[in-house]
Amino acid sequence: MSVLLAVPNVSEGRDRARLTTLEKAFGRGVSLLDRHTDADHDRAVFTLAGRPGPLTEALVAGAEEALETIDMGAYGGVHPAIGALDVCPLVWLDPADRDAARTEAIATAAQIGGLGIPVFLYGELARGPGRAERAYFRNGGLPELWLRMESGELGPDFGPELPHPRAGATLVTARPPLAAFNVELDSGDIEVARSVAAGLRESGGGLPGVRAIGLLLSSGRAQISTNIHDPLAVPLGAVVGAGPLEAELVGLVPAAALSNYPGDVPIRDFDPDRHVIERRLAALTD
Repeated sequence: MSVLLAVPNVSEGRDRARLTTLEKAFGRGVSLLDRHTDADHDRAVFTLAGRPGPLTEALVAGAEEALETIDMGAYGGVHPAIGALDVCPLVWLDPADRDAARTEAIATAAQIGGLGIPVFLYGELARGPGRAERAYFRNGGLPELWLRMESGELGPDFGPELPHPRAGATLVTARPPLAAFNVELDSGDIEVARSVAAGLRESGGGLPGVRAIGLLLSSGRAQISTNIHDPLAVPLGAVVGAGPLEAELVGLVPAAALSNYPGDVPIRDFDPDRHVIERRLAALTD
């Protein structure tokens, strides 16, 4: 069986010592391919590669560390989040490994639930189409999630019936690779960013499989933060609109996502040997 990837997102992007501790926990017994941190988003995204079994063990170790070190009551990021370990997708690269990724995701979700953290399955593992999008759980943030769970409107797939007092809740799925891609505009107007994001989103009649939000960074720049669910069909260049200053990858992307990317929009700190999935995995076997 080929290796699987996992891309845990934690709600900490500022404290270097804490991030180092989290990195060590997530890296136990697997290969840590990348760590992307963002102080404005107050978020770190780890990319891991490993075999079923050890990958779940690493994710649960990271979830335990996040539970111990991150207090969602102090969360101040511009990115929506509901948990210390906010999102935890298992990723298959070969369609033949799809079932293995789904099985690993369920095992990971059950063990995180056993830590006392409610876990919601989203994407293709969601119990119904209404629960497929992350926004369904994140709208209104953690305070709104508390109210919905207290009222009985929303129940977890694993774990307790209420959010953890410090760690909140976690979202888990299994999926193929996507591209997390941010574009900074030549504007400091958040309404411009929100308008551009609305035009890009699939739900607004934009590009298929694209999720996008408009944010304002501490630099004063407006940012479009996107997830491209099928970067082979919708490469990064398709979401680069008028007036961008530069772009940013969060984690790794398939090589095909870079097809026909415009040369006049730099991707900050981009290194194909580090940020292209195929090259990064090939380096592991060299």
